[in-house]
Amino acid sequence: MSRLKGKKALITGGTTGIGLETAARFIAEGARVAVTGSNPANIEQARKALGPSALVFRADAGNVASQKDVAKTVGDAFGKLDAVFINAGVADFRPVEQWDEAGFDRSIAVNVKGPYFLVQALLSILNDPASIVLNTSINAHLGMPNSSVYAATKAALLSMAKTLSGELIGRGVRVNAISPGPIETPLYGKLGLGKSDLDAMTKSILGQIPAARFGKASEIADAVVFFASDESAFTVGSELVIDGGMSNL
Repeated sequence: MSRLKGKKALITGGTTGIGLETAARFIAEGARVAVTGSNPANIEQARKALGPSALVFRADAGNVASQKDVAKTVGDAFGKLDAVFINAGVADFRPVEQWDEAGFDRSIAVNVKGPYFLVQALLSILNDPASIVLNTSINAHLGMPNSSVYAATKAALLSMAKTLSGELIGRGVRVNAISPGPIETPLYGKLGLGKSDLDAMTKSILGQIPAARFGKASEIADAVVFFASDESAFTVGSELVIDGGMSNL
């Protein structure tokens, strides 16, 4: 397993779920990995899980100034980067009438503004060639109730994959997107729902997935490894939907 041998990578939001699974896969494929997170307990657990091959540190995914700090930390440690997986995000689902400006601004900051300015901050340390993978969502394609703001942020990120591709390919930087459907991660436990409501939501979502199951974090990691590797050298501005057929209904 050496598809990423010698490569240096950054994964944001890499201390749990999809990010942590992808970091472990990157290391198994031969990469050196820097991982960001925001929860001190999760950061410590990720350090233990990933071992000495990973640089794990705290960062605020929604703060513009913090993105420059991330670039400096990674640049000081690795010099240059070959791959970036922008995975950090917040999933806030509410009916339209329950939204307030603070919540709206937080979703925009973490899911759109932070990623954009992280790309900007990383430009000086990206190798030629390099790969950026943006973690969007099938919600960018679905009219799912209570997802208006979340879906809007992911649609913006998906658009960014295309526009940044056109702008950065001349530097040798490829930008692509993955759009996962429902995945078995700690995300759903962070929605603030009671057990009965969470069970009802899970049952409802399963009924919309032709594959009749939630996806696995490892299945998303497989896609990110492909985009980060030289196997996808001719893949630019593309989106890979990984949702068990949910968006085809």
